[in-house]
Amino acid sequence: MGTADNLTDHLLREGTEALRAHSDSAHLDAQLLLAHALGRPTSHLIATAGEAVSEHAAGHYRALLRRRQDGEPIAYLTGEREFWSLRLRVGPDVLVPRPETELVVERVLALLSARGPAPGGTMQVADLGTGSGAIALALASECPAWQLLATDRSAAALRIARDNAQRLRVGNITFLEGDWCIPLAGRQFDAIVSNPPYVAALDPAMQQLRHEPAGALSPGPLGLEALEAIIRTAAPVLRPDGVLVLEHGATQACAVAATLVAAGFARVRCYRDLAGHDRVTEAHWPGA
Repeated sequence: MGTADNLTDHLLREGTEALRAHSDSAHLDAQLLLAHALGRPTSHLIATAGEAVSEHAAGHYRALLRRRQDGEPIAYLTGEREFWSLRLRVGPDVLVPRPETELVVERVLALLSARGPAPGGTMQVADLGTGSGAIALALASECPAWQLLATDRSAAALRIARDNAQRLRVGNITFLEGDWCIPLAGRQFDAIVSNPPYVAALDPAMQQLRHEPAGALSPGPLGLEALEAIIRTAAPVLRPDGVLVLEHGATQACAVAATLVAAGFARVRCYRDLAGHDRVTEAHWPGA
C-alpha cells in the first residue's frame, strides 16, 4: 500500500474495522497493536494522529491484526499484560492473567493483614500453579516482609515467572517446580492460594481459548480435578487457622465448598467477581 494508507489514523480505522467481528474492544485492540508495532505508548497515537508510518511498521501491524483475527490474545501479541498495576511479561507457555484473579489477591491481603505470623516467624504464603507469577508477584510487592513460595509443574512457566520477578525487582519469592502441594512438603504456610485449571475438557470455551496452554486451562473431564487435588493435600502444610483461597469456575462454588467441608475445612465462604459470578472460595484449616 502507498504512504497515504500508512498514516496512523488510517491504520487505526483499518485495524478497528478488521477486528470488529473478532473482538468486543476492536478499537482498543487496534490501538494497542499499532503502538506495539511502532514501539511507542498508545498516548503517542493521539499526539501524532495523521503521522506517516514506515512500510516495515505498517506491515508488522497488519500481521498482528491477522493473528488477532485468528483469536490470539492481545497479551501474546504485545508480550505483556498488566495485573495489579504490575506489567508482566507473558507468552504461550502461561495463561493471560485475568482481572477477576485480582480477587484472589484481595482476599489473601484481607485475611492475613489483620494477623501476624507465627511467633518469631515471617508470614508464609504459597501460590500453586503460578504461571506468569501474577498472584505471587502481586502479594510479594504489596507485602515485602512476607515470604512467597511459587510453584508450577511447567519449567517454561517458571522461567517466565522468574523473569517477571527479576524485572520487577521482587526478591521475596522462591520458585519451585512441582505439582500442587508436593513442593510444599516439610513446611507450613499461613495461606495457600491458587488459580488452578478449572475448565472441563469438553467445554466449548476451550476452543475460544485454543491459543493458551491447554494444561493450564483444563485439568480433566470435570474441571474440578485440580481443585480437589489441592484441597485433599493442603491441610498438612497449613498452620492452624491457615487459609486456602481458590479461584474456580462460575458454576463450581457448591462443589468446591462441599469438597472443602468434607476435607475438614471450616468457615467456607465464596466471593463474586465484578461480573457477579461466583469466583473465589476461601476456607480455614482449624488444626488439631
